[in-house]
Amino acid sequence: MYELKTKENDNNVIEFIKNVDSPKKREDAYKLLDIFTETTGYSAKMWGASIIGFGSYHYKYASGHEGDAPLVGFSPRKAKISLYFATGDTEREVLLKEFGKHTAGKACVYINKIADIDVDVLKALISQSVKFLQERYPNN
Repeated sequence: MYELKTKENDNNVIEFIKNVDSPKKREDAYKLLDIFTETTGYSAKMWGASIIGFGSYHYKYASGHEGDAPLVGFSPRKAKISLYFATGDTEREVLLKEFGKHTAGKACVYINKIADIDVDVLKALISQSVKFLQERYPNN
């Protein structure tokens, strides 16, 4: 059976950020940590080896696949900073139009640095994602 690799763990978030190679990415990671914590009201937790997540929810798909995931999160990766928001939320696409310089995949939004984006829109994306997932998965 498939085992989900990205699970919440007890690794230290600050230690993870301290080990980010790029000083600028490290600085942005600390800023994102503050923004996500303040906006969600959740403490940061490590998910897998490199995702900093906030809150969690349990999902179950029609296929029977189920698991746990953070409501929102980010990862200061080598190439870009990955931001994790809910998939399937049409409100996300509306907000991304005002977000600033980014690229988007199905679940991730990628930015180079915080200076490229509108932080107020980031806060709206975080809040909307949490609201969307809590409504979709109310038993968490």
